[in-house]
Amino acid sequence: MELSSVDVQHKRFRTRWRGFDPQEVESFVQQLAEEMQSAKTESATLRITLQEMEKELKDYKEREKSIRNVLLNVQKTAEQMKTNAEKEARLIVAEAELKAEKILQSAHQRLGQLHEDIGELKRHRIQLVSKLRYTIETYRQLLDMDNEEEKDTEPGSKVKVLNR
Repeated sequence: MELSSVDVQHKRFRTRWRGFDPQEVESFVQQLAEEMQSAKTESATLRITLQEMEKELKDYKEREKSIRNVLLNVQKTAEQMKTNAEKEARLIVAEAELKAEKILQSAHQRLGQLHEDIGELKRHRIQLVSKLRYTIETYRQLLDMDNEEEKDTEPGSKVKVLNR
């Protein structure tokens, strides 16, 4: 049975011959009742504080849970961004390699074409040199023949040819 401060205050003891001093007992009972009342008040205050603290703790736990969820989402998003960046980087590198390969292939083709052009120009030069030598040789021979004709012809006949 739980006693209240009122129960303690109203408790009456039987008196006996040579028993306790009623005034001392009454004073002790009064002091005990006051302490019980104080303890009950403190207990009620502590219960209210405990309830408030439990409510705060619950709020903090909910906030913590929300923060954890946000952090997990941020981490997932960061990982996804990293993965996407890596994929994009690989794609850029692949495109650059493809462009480089095309440029290199084009340069090789151009080099081959230039070698062909150089070969063609060399052949053309050889032909021109050959034709020029032939022409020079032909003119030399004509000059030689003209010189021989001049030697064979008399000096007077030359004049006749010129006078005509």
